[in-house]
Amino acid sequence: MPFLLRNICLEPGTRESVLPDILCRRLQLKPAELLSWVVVRKGVDARRKRQVRFVYTVEFSVADEALFAGRSSDPDLVAVKPPSPETPFPACRSERRIVIVGMGPAGLFTALRLAEYGMTATLLERGRPIDERLRDVQSYWSRGMLDPQSNVQFGEGGAGTFSDGKLTTRVKDANIAYVLEKLVQFGAPPEIRYLAKPHIGTDRLRDTVKRLRGYLQDRGCTVRFASRLTDIAVHGDRVRGVVVNASEEIPCDLLVLAPGHSARDTYRMLHDRGVQMTAKPFAIGLRVEHPQELINRIQYGVPNDPHLPPADYALAYNDARSGRSAYSFCMCPGGVVVASASEPDGVVTNGMSNHQRNAPYANSALVTTVTPADFGGCGPLAGIDFQRRWERAAYLAGGESGRAPAQNLLAFLGQGRGAVVSSYRPGVVEAELDSVLPPYVTATLRDGIRYFDRKMKGFVTAEATLTGVETRTSAPVRIVRGDDFQSVTLRGLYPAGEGAGYAGGIMSAALDGIRVADRIARELQHQGESA
Repeated sequence: MPFLLRNICLEPGTRESVLPDILCRRLQLKPAELLSWVVVRKGVDARRKRQVRFVYTVEFSVADEALFAGRSSDPDLVAVKPPSPETPFPACRSERRIVIVGMGPAGLFTALRLAEYGMTATLLERGRPIDERLRDVQSYWSRGMLDPQSNVQFGEGGAGTFSDGKLTTRVKDANIAYVLEKLVQFGAPPEIRYLAKPHIGTDRLRDTVKRLRGYLQDRGCTVRFASRLTDIAVHGDRVRGVVVNASEEIPCDLLVLAPGHSARDTYRMLHDRGVQMTAKPFAIGLRVEHPQELINRIQYGVPNDPHLPPADYALAYNDARSGRSAYSFCMCPGGVVVASASEPDGVVTNGMSNHQRNAPYANSALVTTVTPADFGGCGPLAGIDFQRRWERAAYLAGGESGRAPAQNLLAFLGQGRGAVVSSYRPGVVEAELDSVLPPYVTATLRDGIRYFDRKMKGFVTAEATLTGVETRTSAPVRIVRGDDFQSVTLRGLYPAGEGAGYAGGIMSAALDGIRVADRIARELQHQGESA
């Protein structure tokens, strides 16, 4: 029976090799009694500036469990039941033709999980493979040449491929460890298994996704790029096939739809097909940049420490009068702000960082939640029109050049002026940001930013720049599904992931894909289609 010991603190720069000695001293063990140990969680405690510490949880085993359990009274010690032996996935050799639309985390992990059961699928991705997609994105950032089908939003790996690669989630799910282990198997950094705030980084994530795709192909899956879903073939109330690029019909019995949160043409097609959808809340706002050293100084008390990771933050403000809130979202330490539009004549911002997080600026979205009541329209697609309205406003404020409107933080607050410095590619134009967001959003953001400065003294500074707009925080619609994970109006259609309105980030989207795959496997096994 293994044990856990929590709250083991090490000063920055202390080697983790001292952990077994600390275990022995704290638990009155002789070194020979400690059989094994492994770090299962590592976080940063920065509550006391200039006394920042790493906090560990260590799992270990001892030679005489009964004797040890009877003599130790450390309040941070917990006995852990050993995990049940892994049971192999029951084989399910179904003849059903399965198509998965979208190769973001939901689509990829649906395919991976189905492969564990012995099933294969055809994966359709409207964008291009990673390497070609990277060239398309670089062309957009450097020359403003947007490819509507291959960009930051569309292509192998999904929108998360050009992000920080965060793997945090508020979802409680037994499959979190499965996702992390599979990502490590395909090349993600091993420390994501135990870091309190795991991330891969956009550079490492690209290679991980390519290896995952190769594994699926080796298991018999068919992968097709530049294959956009343009229609669904329906017979009665069931899916019978998909139409690709308005020219080819592929028969299928089960369609897993994981299109990503920016597949606006897909939403329109589903609406025209009578698939039940609802408008849902999401968040819009701006992206703020500070020098990373300033954020380090606020959080750690020092601008640089080679033994500490670049500092991050998570902030939230609630306005009791209006009922609205402002909060930080997708915070990228040591990252850059990038153009993320998927349609011409619009400006969209996002944050991105590599695994090392070694760029000189920290950035984060500062956003306010908007609801269907704010959209100014009716029907499930009203949120899309709302997004486009403000993306177009940002495009006009940026001079219709693809550059983004930006404003010094002090100027936005009416507290002075300062330089406009941004990492945004392809560049920024100084502008009044009140013109690119609804008044209730800018008002809430201003109140929120002043509150954030009380929580993080120095957050409001002439060294910070705001860039607009951030509109693609999550899907503006939800494709309604039942307890069986199928669309309530079209049998055989399984909406999945962030684009379907059931996830928010890489980890939660992957988990949703797994749930969909497990449900499909159970249904087929119940119907007697197992080997």
